[in-house]
Amino acid sequence: MGKAAPDSTIDGLLAQVALADEMYVCSAEPANYAGIAAVALVGPIALTPGNGNGDFTIANGDTNGRKVTTAAQTGAAVSASGTATHVVLATGGATDLLRYVTTCTSQALTSGNTANVGAWKVEVADPT
Repeated sequence: MGKAAPDSTIDGLLAQVALADEMYVCSAEPANYAGIAAVALVGPIALTPGNGNGDFTIANGDTNGRKVTTAAQTGAAVSASGTATHVVLATGGATDLLRYVTTCTSQALTSGNTANVGAWKVEVADPT
């Protein structure tokens, strides 16, 4: 018998990512939620958490498995100048939880300007 993971199992992992209510653009990868403050250039950008609620959509993967797509965010205020290298999803408030970190195309940002973050995805392939 081969390896298998039902969609509901993979969706459980992706649903944890989709619980984020904040997005940041950062100059480095934070180690934890508290570390975001030292590297954030943009954010927090407010997100609506949950699959299908506006900012996250869980669906079939592009080739197999499953994915969660994070909606594009436009016109976000740049609060510090620096080189953007990472995008961070987190849950703020009483939880203060780092949910997902990914790299982005390196680009210089200048405080006082605005930035856009294109739609992006986290994809989990079916086990092989």
